[in-house]
Amino acid sequence: MARLTQWAAAVAAALLLAGCGSGSAGRSADDGKDRSAPAPAAPAGTPSARLPSSLTSQRLDWGRCAATADSPAPGDEWRCATLKAPLDWSRPDGETIGLSLVRARATAEHTGSLLFNFGGPGGSGVATLPSYASEVTALRQRYDLVSWDPRGVGGSSGVRCRSDQRIQAAEAIDVTPDTAAEERAYFQDAADFGQGCRKAAGKLLAHVSTTDTARDMDLIRHVLGDARMHYFGMSYGTELGGVYAHLFPQRVGRVVLDAVVDPTADSVGHALNQTRGFQRALDAYLKSTGQDPERGSQKIADLLRRIDAEPLPTTSSERKLTQTSALTGIALPLYSKSGWPALTSALAAAEQGDGSGLLSLADAYNDRDDSGHYGTTAHAQRVISCLDAKQRPTPEEARKLLPEFERISPVFGAFMAWDTAGWCHDWPVPGQYDTPRVSAPGAAPILLIGNTGDPATPYEGARKMADALGKGVGVELTWKGEGHGAYGSGSDCVDSTVNAYLLHGTVPRDGKVCS
Repeated sequence: MARLTQWAAAVAAALLLAGCGSGSAGRSADDGKDRSAPAPAAPAGTPSARLPSSLTSQRLDWGRCAATADSPAPGDEWRCATLKAPLDWSRPDGETIGLSLVRARATAEHTGSLLFNFGGPGGSGVATLPSYASEVTALRQRYDLVSWDPRGVGGSSGVRCRSDQRIQAAEAIDVTPDTAAEERAYFQDAADFGQGCRKAAGKLLAHVSTTDTARDMDLIRHVLGDARMHYFGMSYGTELGGVYAHLFPQRVGRVVLDAVVDPTADSVGHALNQTRGFQRALDAYLKSTGQDPERGSQKIADLLRRIDAEPLPTTSSERKLTQTSALTGIALPLYSKSGWPALTSALAAAEQGDGSGLLSLADAYNDRDDSGHYGTTAHAQRVISCLDAKQRPTPEEARKLLPEFERISPVFGAFMAWDTAGWCHDWPVPGQYDTPRVSAPGAAPILLIGNTGDPATPYEGARKMADALGKGVGVELTWKGEGHGAYGSGSDCVDSTVNAYLLHGTVPRDGKVCS
C-alpha cells in the first residue's frame, strides 16, 4: 500500500477512471518539433557560477510527446523535451541525468513559464499536466504551462522497485500486524522493497531528495529563459516549493502552494497530522450520510477487523479484498467530495460480503489497470521520501505510538502508527533531515492555500508554512471546503483570487477566507 499522500490532479483522475494507471509521456522520435527558437537564458538569476556551460547553455529540443505503456500521448499543442542535470549536485561537472519536460505555449500575452508539481512525491508532471490543463485555461493565456518528471519519476530515470506480481502478492501483507509472525512479515517486506529500490536505482538512490529536485527546478527556470520562478505546487509540491524558496529566495516570482504540507512536522508529526486529517474527512463524509461520526467510524473499524480475519471475495476470481486493500479503498474517496457516493456504495457492498467496490477503489489509488500492471508512483514516492526523512522510528517505537494514533482514528490510526516504522525500515541510504528548511527572507509574497477539510495535508499546515517562510513572505488563503486541494475544486472565490495573483500580481489580504 502506498503512503496516504497523493497529488490532487491525479486523485481526481483516479476517481473518474478507477483502475486506469498514470505514468509519463516521453519524448517521441517522430517529427512535429517546436522549431521556434528558445528564449535566451535570463541574464539575471542564473544558477551557480560553478555549473558548466554544457548545463547552463543547453537548448531544449522540443518535439511531440510519445505515448508510453502507462499513458497516451497528449494533444498536438504539447511538446516534450529532455534537460540535462547533474546526477550529484555537489559535483556539477560529473555525470548527468535526463529530466523529462512537457510544455504548452501561452495563447496570448506571454508573462513567462509557470512550472507545476502535482505532489506525491512521485507524481509524473509530464503525464498529469496535459490532463489538468483544462483547469488552468485562464492561466495559459499568459503563461507557458510547464511540468516535468522529477528525478526518479517516470521519464526521468523512473525507479521500479518490484514486479507487478510481487506488488500484488504484497497486498496480502498485514499493514496493521497483530501477531509476531505478521510483524516479521511486515518489516521483512519493507526491507525487501528497499533492496529492490537499491538494485533498480543504483547510485541515483542517494540523489533524489527534495533538495536535489529544487536545484533541478532552478536549472529548468534558467534554461527556459525566466529571470524568476513562477510556480504552482500542490500537496508535496508545496514542500518542494518551500525548499526552493529557501535555496533561491531572490528568484521567487509568483508562487502558489495549494494543500500545504506542514514543514515543521517530522515523520511522526506528519503521520499524526494525516491521521487527524483523514479522520476529519471521514467524519464529514459520515455526517453527510446522516450517521454519527463516532458510531460510523466504529462500524468501519469493525468491518476492517472482519476483513483482516477473513478477506472478502470479489468479482475477480483470483483476488480477495484484504484489510490492506480495504483501507486503501476507503482512503481514496476521501480525497474529493465527488468520491463520497462511490465510498457509500463500496462500503454497503462490503458489509454484504462483496469486496469488489473497495478493491476497485484501491486499484485506482495504486495505479493498477485491468491487466494487472501497476504504475510506479508509490516506488518513486518511497525513494524520495525515505531519502528526505532522517527520523526512522523502530518497530518498538511504533508499538508505543499505537494508543495515541488509535485514539485519534479507529480506522486509520493503527496503519499510520505502524507506517512510521515500516515505510523506511532498513532503508539502504540515510535520510537527510528531520524537517525541511523553508525560511525565505526577502522572497516575494507566496500564496498559500489551506482547505479546512483536506485529509492528506490538514489546513493547519498553511499557517505553519507561512510562519516558517518568514514575515511578509507567506500569504494565507483559507477555503472552508472538502477534499485535497482547493484551486479548481468549485470555489469561485479561491479560483479568482489565485488567478488575480498569478495573472496580475494582485496579492490578497493575509488571512482571507473563502467559504
